[in-house]
Amino acid sequence: QVRLLESGGGSVQAGGSLNLSCTASGSTYNYLGWFRQAPGEQREGVATMYTFGGIKFCADSVKGRFTISQNNDGNAVYLHMNSLKPEDTAMYYCAAGLYRGGERDVLKRETYNYWGRGTQVTVSS
Repeated sequence: QVRLLESGGGSVQAGGSLNLSCTASGSTYNYLGWFRQAPGEQREGVATMYTFGGIKFCADSVKGRFTISQNNDGNAVYLHMNSLKPEDTAMYYCAAGLYRGGERDVLKRETYNYWGRGTQVTVSS
């Protein structure tokens, strides 16, 4: 069992920055990542990390603007969001999964078994 607790988020104007944090308890995972879901939209993968190797993956929509990182123990993951746009407005969820497949599926929802409750990010124009 893995429990995920997110913090951070909030409201910011376009062009601003926010940082999200997620702390994981339990050890049945090797990927920690972030997803987001806007009203009426599918939940989409934003960024994730292979916690044992520090390998990072980011969605094309956020490359160059968002950065994912982890702490030394591999039980916390952070999402640093810069140059935020109104279209980044969504509920952001931390996710943990135990996955041994290829890179193609690391940002797919079905790869992850555990989810946090989410934290809201709102970007105004």
